Amino acid sequence: MIHTVCAELMLIFEEEKVESRYSTNVGRIFTMDFHTYSSEPHCPPLPRCPPSVDPPSVTTCGWFRRSPLHPAPRTSYDLRERICIGSMTTMETAVYQKVPTDDAEAEMLASADLDDMKSHRFEDNPGVRRHLVKKSSRCQLLQTTNSSSQLSSVKKKRTADKKTHEVFVELNELIVDKNQEMRWKETARWIKFEEDVEEETDRWGKPHVASLSFRSLLELRRTITHGAVLLDLEQTTLPGIAHLVVETMIISDQIRAEDRANVLRKSHHPPLPTAHDHQVTKHTKLLAKIPKDAEATVVLVGCVEFLEQPAMAFIRLSEAVLLESVLEVPVPVRFLFALLGPAQSNMDYHEIGRSFSTLMSDKNFHEVAYFADDRQDLLNGINEFLDCSIVIPPSDVEGKDLLKTVASFQKQMLRKRKERENIKKEVSQDEQEEEDQEVDPMKRSGIPFGGLIHDIRRRYPRYASDIKDALDSQCIAAIIFIYFAALSPTITFGGLLGEKTEGMMGVSELIISTATLGVLFSLLAGQPLLIIGFSGPLLVFEEAFYKFCQAQGFEYLTGRVWIGFWLVFIVLLIVAAEGSFLVKYISPFTQEIFAFLISLIFIYETFSKLIKVFQEHPLMRSYPPALSLPGMDFINPTDPGGPVLNQPNTALLSLVLMLGTFFVAFFLRKLRNSRFLGGKARRVIGDFGIPISILFSVLLSYSIPDTYTQKLNVPSGFSVTSPDKRGWLISPFGDKKPFPLWMMGASVVPALLVFILIFMETQITSLIVSKKERRLVKGSGFHLDLLLIVTLGAMCPLLGLPWLTAATVRSVTHVNALTVMSKATAPGEKPMIQEVKEQRVTGLVVAVLVGMSIVMTDVLRNIPLAVLFGIFLYMGVTSITGIQLYERITLMFTPAKHHPDHIYVTKVKTWRMNMFTIIQLACIVLLWVVKSTVASLAFPFILIMTVPLRRLILSRIFEERELQADSPNFDEDGRDEYNEIHMLV
Repeated sequence: MIHTVCAELMLIFEEEKVESRYSTNVGRIFTMDFHTYSSEPHCPPLPRCPPSVDPPSVTTCGWFRRSPLHPAPRTSYDLRERICIGSMTTMETAVYQKVPTDDAEAEMLASADLDDMKSHRFEDNPGVRRHLVKKSSRCQLLQTTNSSSQLSSVKKKRTADKKTHEVFVELNELIVDKNQEMRWKETARWIKFEEDVEEETDRWGKPHVASLSFRSLLELRRTITHGAVLLDLEQTTLPGIAHLVVETMIISDQIRAEDRANVLRKSHHPPLPTAHDHQVTKHTKLLAKIPKDAEATVVLVGCVEFLEQPAMAFIRLSEAVLLESVLEVPVPVRFLFALLGPAQSNMDYHEIGRSFSTLMSDKNFHEVAYFADDRQDLLNGINEFLDCSIVIPPSDVEGKDLLKTVASFQKQMLRKRKERENIKKEVSQDEQEEEDQEVDPMKRSGIPFGGLIHDIRRRYPRYASDIKDALDSQCIAAIIFIYFAALSPTITFGGLLGEKTEGMMGVSELIISTATLGVLFSLLAGQPLLIIGFSGPLLVFEEAFYKFCQAQGFEYLTGRVWIGFWLVFIVLLIVAAEGSFLVKYISPFTQEIFAFLISLIFIYETFSKLIKVFQEHPLMRSYPPALSLPGMDFINPTDPGGPVLNQPNTALLSLVLMLGTFFVAFFLRKLRNSRFLGGKARRVIGDFGIPISILFSVLLSYSIPDTYTQKLNVPSGFSVTSPDKRGWLISPFGDKKPFPLWMMGASVVPALLVFILIFMETQITSLIVSKKERRLVKGSGFHLDLLLIVTLGAMCPLLGLPWLTAATVRSVTHVNALTVMSKATAPGEKPMIQEVKEQRVTGLVVAVLVGMSIVMTDVLRNIPLAVLFGIFLYMGVTSITGIQLYERITLMFTPAKHHPDHIYVTKVKTWRMNMFTIIQLACIVLLWVVKSTVASLAFPFILIMTVPLRRLILSRIFEERELQADSPNFDEDGRDEYNEIHMLV
């Protein structure tokens, strides 16, 4: 009996000795050099796991599972006693460890490799033992330093990190280099989209959406079904991970025990010549695009001839660890996927590796990988991925147009996927109502001036941070840019306003009004990111009111004073009733009509002025003295007392200056969204397009001094545009004759009309600036800003200054200039907004600089009016081309087969889409007729009537689905400031 037990124990010892010899080289093939190709890298020793550590979750699946040959001994003893021969003493262990595993290793491996390999041969590796031997319950004490006490080696099992992180995936393939040696080579990577290494040029290609073969996905699912899955593995080194992976492959019968030495053998190759500094720079740029808390997935695939069948292992570490020389950038690794197999297999290892890498880059699947408890969870995640994937039939595709429907179909599937996710999310109704209450600043409180009080309480306590947050270099750059962006339209509208009002108001008045109101608004506003200024709709109203006063014999400037008084009364009523919520009812239907009308007016006025120039300076073969021309008077250009007529080449030069200004500004805007130059250079040039175009045309006109062109009328110094017609103070009771008493009360009507324009532009601009996507944290001030703009503007008529409003394009440009984009953006992904520098200083400084521009009168007087006409044409064309109504008008004359794949085309029948467009055109025609008659002053009232038309009448003709489809999408990609809004500059 005693002899039988001894014999069995000897068999156990011999078997363990043999298996220990095979496990010597564990980790060698997976610890091959990835990026630093040294011939003899040093592998750090594996940490010795104490006996009390529980084995990790090892899930294996195979057709045959080996069982222990002998039952576990009933007595407890130290497991390390089993790893040496019974006759071997402890002193002889060091000598025995240097014995090579086989002759091939003895000849091929260096002494350092042998020492490193043998040092791990007899370590205790929990979770991969072939025999379930009962561990000793006695704790072993480790000898510590003199300053510390003896601590127990028993460690509590660490809980796995279940928090999801951003992902970085790297695909490495096992190749044979020119020296016929095997090494790992990185062939692709994923941050969000796939980037492949181009074989010919050995550089990274453009990021793209990965296109996978359906068979590779099925093969991947099959390999995971029969492969090794190790979850929450507690290892911190690559050799330790490789030990467990190979042993698990043997247990699951994926590889044979005799193939262990070949699988784990180290491959050697000389270091590749690289430029160190250049590589560091490239890796630094790549690391900046990866999120800070990202965790990496390493995918290893390759062909090896000694395997009979493919072997796969998926490993999820309990915690992410930095593995040296595994990735091209130092990112902690959390997942590993290894697939090796013979070349004769039907598998395409490269495509399977791409498939798994794409799965891990998918947001939903990598969440499944983090929370998976077993193999089945991973398989379910693959099935969900397949449910949202698209299969393209193997047909010849000639032209990109045949694949346009793929993008729309994918969007539909993603939308359904998000809907299913939203259904699964359980959000209580009370929490949702509280959230809506916090993010809706226009929700009525039910008390007088409740919205105004809420704006003041929310914004003014942040006043100190509004000053402190301006201490940033980006604010300085924004000041320079916004100054030119604000000065250009101020000069343009000032010159045109002087033309419309015959010099009653002009450039001087508009500059002073913009500076004064800009400073006060920046100091007191609830949303100081708004830029206030003059706009196209106000210009149209000023022209209409001036014509009305001229026809009725009223003093124009005195009438504006009484309109200002009534504006204060109207805005107090609206703010007290919290009327800012009414902006919700101004739909894109009304905004498109208004913007289209103003754009047409801009374009019409531009060519109308040009025709007038051709009439005053006609083209003739020769230009005799003016006295010999019937009906023509010649005034010397140096005489400022009268108009200049019949000048040679004036009309042609005016045409050149107008078109030159327009095309330079237009193409610089196109350059911003093109592929020329770098991104920052394009943005700077595109943002300064209008100032550059004005400077170009002024220099062109200055270089041709012999040809006369009408210049901008700007007085010298601090003076009104026409000192002979008016002064700085305007009397409410009339200057040259008394203002009628009935007109003082009747001024409430034009006051209501101009309030409609200011209300629409200000509140719509505030909505655009305060969109959730901009990540503003200090809130907005719809009620406070409306009160300030109208009240301050109402005081301007007492000084003969024009009204102002929130300028939409300038405000959006200001916010964009202060926006900080995230640097950790995946290649091919649109940068996300990180923060916006919300402060008051930039708007304040810009207003001061615009006011100081009044001293540049000598420069401003050299700007030809034809240049301003070109800017006017630019504003009209850019605004009209960014409106969806313009696109639908062009579709009315386009065959249906050439219609684009837009939602308002695919979701609405063509004849119903055209009917909706015709209704909008009918409203525009009606507004144009009203504007062209003596009732032009009432065009804001006709405009506001389109709001009930849309809500009460069109809702009965069209379905809500059709109305939503015909409404523009504000969140489309690739749209700049002019496309983002539907109000004019």
